[in-house]
Amino acid sequence: MSAPFRLSAAGIAQAVQSGQSSAVAEAEAALARIAAYDAVQPQIWISRASPEALLEAARAIDARVAAGEQLPLAGVPFAVKDNIDVAGFETTAACPAFAYEPQASASVVEKLLAAGALCVGKTNLDQFATGLNGTRSPYGAPRNAHNLAYVSGGSSSGSASAVAAGLVAFALGTDTAGSGRVPAAFQHLIGFKPSKGRWSNRGLVPACRSIDCITVFTDDTADARLIDSIVAGYDPADAWSRPLADLPRGHRTIGVPRRDQRMFFGDGEAEYLYDKALAALAGLGTIVEIDYAPLQEAAQLLYGGPWVAERTAALGDLLVSNPDAIDPTVREIVSAGLDTKAVDLFNGIYRLAELKRHADELWEGIDVMAFPTAGTTYRVKEMLAAPIALNSALGFYTNFVNLLDMAALAVPAGARHNDTGFGITLIGPVHSDRALLDMADAYLAAASLPSPPPLDLEGKMQTVKLAVVGAHLKDMPLHWQLTSRDAKFVGAFETAPEYRLYAIANSVPPKPALVHTGEGAGIAVEVYELGVAEFGSFTVEVPPPLAIGTVTLADGSSVKGFVAEPRALDGAEDITHLGGWRAFIAQMA
Repeated sequence: MSAPFRLSAAGIAQAVQSGQSSAVAEAEAALARIAAYDAVQPQIWISRASPEALLEAARAIDARVAAGEQLPLAGVPFAVKDNIDVAGFETTAACPAFAYEPQASASVVEKLLAAGALCVGKTNLDQFATGLNGTRSPYGAPRNAHNLAYVSGGSSSGSASAVAAGLVAFALGTDTAGSGRVPAAFQHLIGFKPSKGRWSNRGLVPACRSIDCITVFTDDTADARLIDSIVAGYDPADAWSRPLADLPRGHRTIGVPRRDQRMFFGDGEAEYLYDKALAALAGLGTIVEIDYAPLQEAAQLLYGGPWVAERTAALGDLLVSNPDAIDPTVREIVSAGLDTKAVDLFNGIYRLAELKRHADELWEGIDVMAFPTAGTTYRVKEMLAAPIALNSALGFYTNFVNLLDMAALAVPAGARHNDTGFGITLIGPVHSDRALLDMADAYLAAASLPSPPPLDLEGKMQTVKLAVVGAHLKDMPLHWQLTSRDAKFVGAFETAPEYRLYAIANSVPPKPALVHTGEGAGIAVEVYELGVAEFGSFTVEVPPPLAIGTVTLADGSSVKGFVAEPRALDGAEDITHLGGWRAFIAQMA
């Protein structure tokens, strides 16, 4: 099975409506894709429609089309996060002890079904939508569809992976702290988080009822627009619903975090890709650095303040009556809410109001914010080893948005060399949803990103890119240390013009020292790709005073590479002016 070709939701509906396809044909194709992908990630799903039930629903849609109905989602397969009610499916919130059979579908699901869409199943999630990584479920941990070693993102893990793998045209998720945005970033998707109250929450298992939003994952902004046009609207049965509004916004001034406040948690590729995204955005308007500290303080209230008690309230009696039914990490997080006092809550409300006033004033000077969606990503094994600390890093740029009543749209911004996605989030004030979609169209056109990487169907070998500068170059004395590890040549490059190159004194065989000084020249290097284990064994063999660090290339990207301890310069000859080690060796000859 390779990455499947798939039409957009709009394309499928048009084909069914015009008679070029049928809902039955689309249902059969979806069933075949899902069955094939079960060999890779069956844990995407918690429950699925039986083939008989799905085909019966498809035949009913074909009959409606034949009768002359115009259905904007005719025959479009979609999935629903399993904390959103769908009649005929259990709602579990990824906790079997919590499961119930809803009497009716959630409001948004009702509208999608009425528009002709086909619900193929309920997707996995971080239990009770508590997490941004996708590993907190008794049904298994969905993986990043483009690199199975890495987290899918959460809590809407299964929904994002189902769309990324091409199983469905779109999938519903939810977002309280970033759950509808982080998985989109990791898996090269659009993640549309509407303004609070724009989409009805009737039929949603709450995480934090006052700030929860139902969201959608799609492949493009056109489908996000289409879904919004169908499900948005005031719902008197939802106490948090609002009358529909669309606030026009200009795109002239784009707020971004100050450079000294940006956090990438050691992920040089993410930093590089964010800078590239800002360069594309700079062609659309003026980039303005803003103080992120007040927004970050608001973000801390979600898990470090009294709002954690709202998650505790959402669990009802389960936390007390059957705590072992709850994922240990989720239990640890929500248990903290049991000790929250009313005084703490009110003080938190007062401080949030002050921070909200500050945020509202920001919009007087900027039209939109463009933040990294997440500063880095992690392997599943890493997440399981430090589930709370690493999860917190994923929410660094997302946690404040719903608390401060903002709309947000996550869009792709490139791929790391391991094929995991990096994304940016366009953020605007409440009711700026449609303006954000317009802004995303302009950004994506300017960024001209390549297609997403192929699916990982068997588990990719994890690799590291390594820049060599001296004795490990091709045809040099130590090059065998690379070839013996099956290193793949990536290309010849130059470093950023921030390095100096020295010939180490009395080194056998002769070796250089590459030193970052901030001022210097571009130095010729060769970049190779090795498996992680091979890279580790190579690093062990690097003798002092050399070491392996991070080297910045001329295009601003970073790779692992040779660096030097200060003692390497004792008696060394500065050969920076030669531009590389080969020129020095030629001069010696």
